[in-house]
Amino acid sequence: MDSSMQQAPLVEMRGISKAFATVRANAGIDFDVRPGEVHTLLGENGAGKSTLMNILNGLYIPDSGTIRVKGENRRFSSPRDAIAAGIGMVHQHFMLVQVLTVWENMIMGLPGLEAILPKKTVIKRIQDISTRYGLGVEPEARVWQLSVGEQQRVEILKMLYRRAEILVLDEPTSVLTPQEVHHLFNTIRQMTAEGHGVVFISHKLDEVMEISDRITILRKGEVVETLSGRNVSKEELAEKMVGRKVVFAVDKTVLNLGETVLETDGVCALNDRGLPAVRNLSLSIREGEILGIAGIAGNGQRELCEALSGLRPIQFGRVILMGVDMTGAHPMEFIKAGVGYIPADRKGTGLVGAMNLRENFNLKNFWRKPYSRGIFLSWENVAGETGRIVERFGVSTPGLGVPVRNLSGGNQQRLMLGRELSGTPRLILAMQPTWGLDVGATEFVRDQLLRQRERGAAILLVSEDLEEVMALSDRLAVIHKGEIMGIVDDPRGVTEEELGLMMAGIPMPAAIRGGRSL
Repeated sequence: MDSSMQQAPLVEMRGISKAFATVRANAGIDFDVRPGEVHTLLGENGAGKSTLMNILNGLYIPDSGTIRVKGENRRFSSPRDAIAAGIGMVHQHFMLVQVLTVWENMIMGLPGLEAILPKKTVIKRIQDISTRYGLGVEPEARVWQLSVGEQQRVEILKMLYRRAEILVLDEPTSVLTPQEVHHLFNTIRQMTAEGHGVVFISHKLDEVMEISDRITILRKGEVVETLSGRNVSKEELAEKMVGRKVVFAVDKTVLNLGETVLETDGVCALNDRGLPAVRNLSLSIREGEILGIAGIAGNGQRELCEALSGLRPIQFGRVILMGVDMTGAHPMEFIKAGVGYIPADRKGTGLVGAMNLRENFNLKNFWRKPYSRGIFLSWENVAGETGRIVERFGVSTPGLGVPVRNLSGGNQQRLMLGRELSGTPRLILAMQPTWGLDVGATEFVRDQLLRQRERGAAILLVSEDLEEVMALSDRLAVIHKGEIMGIVDDPRGVTEEELGLMMAGIPMPAAIRGGRSL
């Protein structure tokens, strides 16, 4: 990397500004990527990272500013223009066609394809690139058959196949096991060793410090500072991001656990395609306890939470809530029984984007007093409680009548969190509660969950962030293909590597560090 500091940048962005209506997303940003380096973009939600990279990727056109690629002025009006200039972006949500094979995804959308696709030629080139960068994947496998980590390799392969020299990786480790993160970082190092430039976007500061050569911090659409990735602390980065000191240590008091709130006995549930997603799953949670569920995305976590909130039918088994059999009960009965559900999909399942803040609060409270007066709604009381949630949970909004789709992801999460916790629930199903949030918002959400724990709520915490789930949980279960691989009675007594093996489907022996197999 030291030699790359003397080389001309692969890409330069100078004075980039972009506004959406009255919201200024980028304000005169300077950013560049040099050959052989990893340049990380860091900032809170809404700081302008995604907007800047969407401009570089051709999804947005800047209001002002210039982009130079290898010293030549360029203007992109589409991602195709960007990839033609050697810039490829691997999005957090993969842009792959699930029913197609790996090799078909490689060439989809490329200009000048023959009527008869050159399958052998494509596969040979995929294998050459795979070997060169350690991105092992089966070219003829269909994407839906691949693990999340393998699908990410396909995305990176697709960019390299299209001869990208600058790769933008947006939250690339959010759904990977520790072993897969290690493999990804080796691939990144191989790419930079050959002269590629990599833009790395992540909220995981430990990973940022491990992989970055330079780090540019954005706040409110402006560059705060660009600094070396060497000899910088996590605390220093966080303070520059949010403008205040951030406490990373989880201050979790020891509690005397109360009654059993939730029991599941051999629960089985199907996914949306009618295939088994939750298999013979048994667990229990007591008052004042956080039971963490660790696992790679797509291993039954969503189906489990939906089954425990009445949103998904249970094929076999039982769900017992405070001693009452709730198997097959309507979602409204779960709400009345004191179940709060924080889904991972805040924009789809959790909130209705076209509705305003008052209406989204009322979705789960319209039948309660004082928000309901017979067949009529008391919008005055709804507005009052919504306002209190906005104030208590720090939701930044121009007003209560604003559609929630106009709020940032962090503010949407705060609103949903406030709604679900406003009724002092007995059981909280928290699925990816800090997913995609910056360090400041993450700190706030974790603190709220710990306060609920101290109040005596039972919490099922589903998270793909191993650091988070290990720090917050009193006990920790690992799920793989809908089955529990093991439960760790003391999360402090197991390593991330051991958890990663269980996440990959290896059951935990009884002898492993304070754990017990089921």
